[in-house]
Amino acid sequence: MSLVGILCLVYAGILLLHSRCVIKDNHLKLVAREKPQNVAVLIAAREESAVIEGLLKSLEKQTWKINPKDIYVIVERRDDPTVEICRRHDNTVVLREDLKKQRKGFALDDAVRQILKSDRHYDAYFIFDADNILEPDYIAKMLECYSMGYDLATGYRNSKNANANVIAAVSSLTFSMINVMSNHRRLKYDANIIFSGTGYFVTGDLIEEWQGWPFRSLTEDYEISLYATLHGLKTFYNEDAMFYDEQPTKFGQTVAQRVRWVKGYFAARHKYIPLLRVRKRGWNLGSMRKECVGVKPAIWAVIGILCILVGLSIDLCMMGWGSWLPWGILGIVMVVYVVLAVVTVIMIRREKTEFTSAIKVQAVLFNPIYLVTYIPCALMAIFSKNVTWKKIEHGGQDRKFIN
Repeated sequence: MSLVGILCLVYAGILLLHSRCVIKDNHLKLVAREKPQNVAVLIAAREESAVIEGLLKSLEKQTWKINPKDIYVIVERRDDPTVEICRRHDNTVVLREDLKKQRKGFALDDAVRQILKSDRHYDAYFIFDADNILEPDYIAKMLECYSMGYDLATGYRNSKNANANVIAAVSSLTFSMINVMSNHRRLKYDANIIFSGTGYFVTGDLIEEWQGWPFRSLTEDYEISLYATLHGLKTFYNEDAMFYDEQPTKFGQTVAQRVRWVKGYFAARHKYIPLLRVRKRGWNLGSMRKECVGVKPAIWAVIGILCILVGLSIDLCMMGWGSWLPWGILGIVMVVYVVLAVVTVIMIRREKTEFTSAIKVQAVLFNPIYLVTYIPCALMAIFSKNVTWKKIEHGGQDRKFIN
């Protein structure tokens, strides 16, 4: 076990060296664009009448005005109450045809194909979930990224209901690990960012090149992240463009959500990592190194240290110090807990979410346990053959977001 730990530490060092190579060699060259003339908004909204109006109102309040007809809301039934809400706001409703394909990627593909058939051209396509809420300057700030020459960009994902309970709080901190601790570093060194959830735009040129929406896995957001890295697309994480998302408030919901994430994560990597390892015509030179930038070296280092501690406990047991084994195990658990609690404190300090004092204390105490439960979630994902998208009921957003 100690040997495994040492190998993990060596691998963490290799990843760190790879990322340093990116820092040294990566220089992003942007070609400025003219200001966009029109944009489309795509919203996957199956049975989302409880929350859709909050998003539609926030879109109407944008400083960069969007034609209501350019907001496409994707539904599955004509009698979905969401349809009537969208008609009141003069939005375009897209009715899905093939309901056997239940993933968000298929819904987005249906909408994109219908738009392309109508010969409409948009400079950029924004992707949102029905429970999102946007700050009034969100679109304007994101389109600054478009004008700078970025192909894809995401905003800062905040939480509408982080103070609902500790489950919602720690669930929101998951995205802190991706954005605040990973994408911030990636952005600093011009490496490709990781997209999580929604709240991002894709240029219209890419959509027209794809002639649809090709990302249809369980985690289409991570899939598009790997695709962008593979093809050298220019991506950006705009911390100043803030939008809000609703987090699950029940632990069972987070388990189902994370099992899907892990399953989709492995599926996307199985598809793209072999391609990232191949250098072809120089267009993806160094892409594997760029993919390593972020928190991965730290994760592997923690795993290595944990394995070494477990190995030392086993060695002590074999040397006749078995009575000390329970204390060794307790010590390992405490070390892991304290390390993860410190990580939680760092995330909370860097977060823009306004947690209450009580929720901060609860999050620091519970988040280490929540993070460890990713292990059984990963095992469930690995051994489950049929992991599907499951709807999470929304509607608990703070009233201040919809007034």
